[in-house]
Amino acid sequence: MTSSSTTGSSTSTAAQAVSTRPGAPPILTVPDRPEPLGWAAGHREALRALVAEHGAVFVRGLGLRDAAQSGEVFRSLAGSLLPEREAFAPREVHAEGVYSSATWPANQPMCMHHELSYTLEPPGLLLFACLTPAESGGATAVADAHAVLDELPDELVRRFEREGWLLTRSYNDEVGASVAEAFGTDDRAAVESYCRAHDIEFAWLPDGELRTRQRRSAVVRHPATGARCWFNQIAFLNEWTIDPEVREYLVDVYGHDGLPFNTRFGDGEEIGEDVVRVLNETYERNTRREPWQAGDLMVVDNIRTAHSREAYEGQREVLVGMAEPVPATAVVNP
Repeated sequence: MTSSSTTGSSTSTAAQAVSTRPGAPPILTVPDRPEPLGWAAGHREALRALVAEHGAVFVRGLGLRDAAQSGEVFRSLAGSLLPEREAFAPREVHAEGVYSSATWPANQPMCMHHELSYTLEPPGLLLFACLTPAESGGATAVADAHAVLDELPDELVRRFEREGWLLTRSYNDEVGASVAEAFGTDDRAAVESYCRAHDIEFAWLPDGELRTRQRRSAVVRHPATGARCWFNQIAFLNEWTIDPEVREYLVDVYGHDGLPFNTRFGDGEEIGEDVVRVLNETYERNTRREPWQAGDLMVVDNIRTAHSREAYEGQREVLVGMAEPVPATAVVNP
């Protein structure tokens, strides 16, 4: 009786402390700079309830200082953390399951996407910790996947529901994640075994380059609520989202079929620039953003909520943990 009353009181108190305003994610302000791990352990259920309600919650005033402490808080809130596989860009590993943000040019935004939505078991939960905010920009913005789906053109949604989407990748040691960074090994037999087990078509070119193709669902149902969600990385990993000068350079160097990553309709047809523009404009209309402050924590429902990283200036250090894998069979739209 005491336990449930305490949990209920904690949840109610946390809910009252959450501030919401148009264009920003909910922010839970923690008073008096508590000991982070103790606070996380005592407020786990309350915070998780807020994430279930809102899709993403900022926690401000927790004062996270380093990777070790952030990892402890991540595990207290989410349990065990996941190793990343099939990364599209390199990350620095700070501790088991605790990574740097993906390596990406600071002057180029990473548009809205759902982390590892092209895998067979994407993480259901993401945890971010800001150790050093950028001098300007650099927000990790969020967007509600159900609202995005509702605003997209019906015909486009129906096509992606029928066909899914196709991710093509060409691995090299210059742009994006290498084979070893993506698969945790560069042993050909191990990479091929992984691809077969995860429904990834693969081919080795004469020069040793690996190319892969994988078809995934674009619309899924949330495993807890059943709500339909736009869940993919169609826009983010498409050639038309890349800065025009960078895209032109990559095509010149690697050829159109050799781009480090690209997306297509599920039947293999190219996705036009107009479609990518519609997707990104719809995301932008539903984007909520809050500038990072040092010590901030953000917890995100990765199925319900897309996230981005905006362009920035100066040094920026944001850590990420991934947890609670969701088998694709549990969320694929019927």
